[in-house]
Amino acid sequence: MELLRPKRLQPGDTIAVSAPSGPAFAHRHEHLDAATAVFEGMGFKVRATDLVNNGGHHFWRSAPPEVQAAELNALLADPEIRAIVPFSGGNGTTAYLDRIDYDAIRRDPKPLLGFSDITALHLAFHSQTGLVGFHCDFAPGLGGLFWEDATAERHAEIAGLVRGLLTGELREVTLPADNAWETWKPGRATGRLVGGLLDRLINVQASPYALAPEAWDGAVFFWEDVGRNIGHVWNQLHVLRMQGVFDRIGAMVVGIPLDIPDYEMPDGSSIGVKDIVLDAVGEYDFPVLAGVDFGHTGPNLPLPIGTLASVDATSHQLRLLESPVD
Repeated sequence: MELLRPKRLQPGDTIAVSAPSGPAFAHRHEHLDAATAVFEGMGFKVRATDLVNNGGHHFWRSAPPEVQAAELNALLADPEIRAIVPFSGGNGTTAYLDRIDYDAIRRDPKPLLGFSDITALHLAFHSQTGLVGFHCDFAPGLGGLFWEDATAERHAEIAGLVRGLLTGELREVTLPADNAWETWKPGRATGRLVGGLLDRLINVQASPYALAPEAWDGAVFFWEDVGRNIGHVWNQLHVLRMQGVFDRIGAMVVGIPLDIPDYEMPDGSSIGVKDIVLDAVGEYDFPVLAGVDFGHTGPNLPLPIGTLASVDATSHQLRLLESPVD
C-alpha cells in the first residue's frame, strides 16, 4: 500500500488531547495542564475532548468501545483538528478497530501520536490507509510530568524531536540515546519502521486489520512490551516467525521491556529477554539493536511508522531518513 503522510502542522494549528484508551482521571489533570503548556509553547492550540474533561470510565477504559470510536471518528473528521494526542494508554483500542472511519483518514490524514495500547490504532490505520503513525509519548509524557526520573533536558530534547517531525522541520535525524544501547546481532540495514507494543501487534495481526505480508519486506521491526510472562513473549515472537515476518524484515530494534521477569531455572541460572529473542531469531542474519529508548520506562524516542530509517546495530545508531509528514 502507498504511504499516506499526514499533513504537517503549522503554527496556530489545534491539537486534540483525547482518551481513545484509558480514562483521564481528575487527579491527573495537572498532567493535562503540563502537556497543554508544552504544546502551546510549540506554537499550537490545545483542545481537550469530552472524554478527557469528564474523567469518566467504563471498566478500565475511558468509555465503551462505541463511544471511544465515535469520539475518535469525530476528531478524524474535524478539519480544525490537525493532530490527535492520547492522554494515556491502557487496554481497549483493539475492541473498536471495526468502528473506525478509515475513509475520514484518507480524506484528511492527520498525525496520531502515542504508544502502548495506541499501537493497535497505528497499525490498523497503516494497514487500511497507509497512514504514518507517530509512535511516541502520550500528552503527559511530552508534558514532562509523566517520566519523573528523566531530566528536564531529556524531556525538552524529546519534545523538540516530536515538534520537528510534526512540522516537517526535521527530515533526517540520528536519534539520541539516553540509555546504553546494545548489539544483540551486529549489522546494518535500511527499511521502513513497523512495530510498537508486541502484544497489540499480535492482536492486530490476528484481526481483519492485519498488515499485509509485503508491509514487512525489508522493514525495521521495532517492539517492546510490559508486564508480561517471558514465556508469552517468546511464544509471540515464534508466532511472527511462523507467519514469515522474520523471513522478510531487514532489522529488529528492541526497546526497554518493563516488568518481564527473568525465568529462573532449577539450577540457579536465569533466562532473560535477550535469551528468548536470540532463541527465536537465531537462524536469521538480520541485525538486532536493543535497549533503545522507547517503551514504558522513560521518554519515548519518536518512531514514525512507515517511514525510512537506518539501523547500525554494530555502532548503536538509529537514524530517521525522511520526513513523516507531507
